[in-house]
Amino acid sequence: MATPVVLSNDDIANRLGVNSQWELKDNKLYRRLMFEDFIHAFGFMAQIAMVAEKINHHPEWANVYRTVDIYLTTHDAGGVSEKDFELLAKIEQLIGQP
Repeated sequence: MATPVVLSNDDIANRLGVNSQWELKDNKLYRRLMFEDFIHAFGFMAQIAMVAEKINHHPEWANVYRTVDIYLTTHDAGGVSEKDFELLAKIEQLIGQP
């Protein structure tokens, strides 16, 4: 299997667009989500986990009570790749945004 191609910062910025709630942070795509409570936050993480396993691309994330911080990067490529944008799109579908 070929190593994914790392996208340039310009490509990433263009893909994210001006109104994105995602940002490039520490050479990773990043977004913070706030939920009603821990159960909703953890339930959302469980949904992402099933999707991530299906596409074999897993986020870096942290959960503290109702907050979920998500970082997307392609470790074997050494930066952000199309795989990260594929997972980002699936996460946004779960959030209910385009």
